[in-house]
Amino acid sequence: MKNKRLLNKIPVFLQGNSKDKNMHILDSLKWRYATKKFDTASRLSDSQLTLLKEAFNLTATSYGLQPIKMLVVQNKSLREKLLPHSFGQRQVVDASHLLVLCIQKNYTVQDVENYFQLLKKVRNTSDEVMTPFKNHLLDLVSNKTTEQLREASKSQAYLALGNLLTVCATQQIDSCPMEGFLPKKYDEILDLASKNLEAVLLLPVGTRAEDDYMASQKKVRKPLEESVIDLQ
Repeated sequence: MKNKRLLNKIPVFLQGNSKDKNMHILDSLKWRYATKKFDTASRLSDSQLTLLKEAFNLTATSYGLQPIKMLVVQNKSLREKLLPHSFGQRQVVDASHLLVLCIQKNYTVQDVENYFQLLKKVRNTSDEVMTPFKNHLLDLVSNKTTEQLREASKSQAYLALGNLLTVCATQQIDSCPMEGFLPKKYDEILDLASKNLEAVLLLPVGTRAEDDYMASQKKVRKPLEESVIDLQ
């Protein structure tokens, strides 16, 4: 009975023997590539978008503080305004949706306080247990400069990007991770300052075009023994 309960907690596509699970994950990662041309007529379903939103929200972040947010941009006219500030990369407009990963411009001790209020609400953790950890994080945040906190938050955004890329791959949602854009222009056009946010990464998502020349290209990776070191 205990094993059955544990099995029910495992995602359906991962249930089965270990060989099948491994092949599913590896085949999905091999299928994934940085999509250069999207099918402009294809749209992600509401359930697919909900999945990506949930996956973003479940991304691991340092101490669980989540100093990041994600904008889901569907409006084509708005995305056309972003195109000149994306070095002409059409994925920004042609994909079904554009995901903009952002960090908080100013992360403060109040954000830490808000996290512990949520922690207490969700887990009903006692103040006695929370206080030492809370004080540690309050000291950590208060002793860092704004720039140090921004850089730390950017690292969390990259964690979210990696998580989204893997989730997209397992669901055969095409994507293209992008750093090549002008963040300040994005901030201006999307009015991110009013939300205490700044853009740091982009992820257009949708369906690859049939004539995307990169879709049929072999994946180029170093031999495993050159990229992974086993220490015995």
